[in-house]
Amino acid sequence: MAFVITSPCIEEKAGECVETCPVDCIVEGDDQFYIDPDICIDCGACEAVCPVEAIYPEEEVPEEEQKYIQLNRDFFK
Repeated sequence: MAFVITSPCIEEKAGECVETCPVDCIVEGDDQFYIDPDICIDCGACEAVCPVEAIYPEEEVPEEEQKYIQLNRDFFK
């Protein structure tokens, strides 16, 4: 299980999550940030500081945001 960044991040890219992550698993993409599921330690620090509430534990991603789980995985392939 890892955290997933969803659509509210698109074009927002505030960056507090990157600064807070203790294992540097958050990477900036063209339109949003992504969390590397192989590095994420599930600490939740990123979720707590996201100003647009775009970050969820994978099992809690809202139904309408489910596609971001696969988009996140694909980013790191």
